[in-house]
This record gives sequence, structure tokens and C-alpha cells, in this order.
Amino acid sequence: MANEIVKMVAQKAKIAEPIAQIAVDTVLNMLKSKLPASVGGILDGFLSSKTTTTAKGGSPLGDIGNIAGALGGLLGKK
Repeated sequence: MANEIVKMVAQKAKIAEPIAQIAVDTVLNMLKSKLPASVGGILDGFLSSKTTTTAKGGSPLGDIGNIAGALGGLLGKK
């Protein structure tokens, strides 16, 4: 799952995958340091998952795509 997120970030930001990997790792590490340990564990479990689901909007990443979209809206991206 994490590899799919890296590919999505690389594609959307139009950057190379190694740079996207650094960005994704940075964000995930920051989130895990700020969230309760139990939530960080859930996040790790989700990211280590080999399966994907299709959300109602057709995102191969399931609800994570919806979450990312909502966060983008909060940060001024549409």
C-alpha cells in the first residue's frame, strides 16, 4: 500500500519516486509522532497491507484517497 501512495504522490506532484518516497516517509513519521501509539499502529498496518480496495469514487487506495483529498482542501488545494 505504501508503494502505491508513493507512486500517487510522484504522479500528482510530478516528482521522481525517490523524492516522493522521502516526502511520504516524512509525513508518515510526523503523523506517527503526533498521533497516539495505537493510531500509529493502525496506520502501519494499513500501509503494510498488500491489498487495495476501491472506494465509491473509484480510488484504488480506498478511503485514503478521500482522506488525502479532504486534507488537500483544508490546505487550500482543490
